[in-house]
Amino acid sequence: MLRTIVIGSCVSVQGLFVRDLPNGYIAVRVGDKIFSGVPVNALAA
Repeated sequence: MLRTIVIGSCVSVQGLFVRDLPNGYIAVRVGDKIFSGVPVNALAA
């Protein structure tokens, strides 16, 4: 499942969900790299 995270104040990354982290962040995989950051909430339509 694709998820989007925010790293820092203005950088966002979209990748495949890897796992939830204990600090409330999530990890996503982009190619062979794994990034962690704050998940972006989905907007209600």
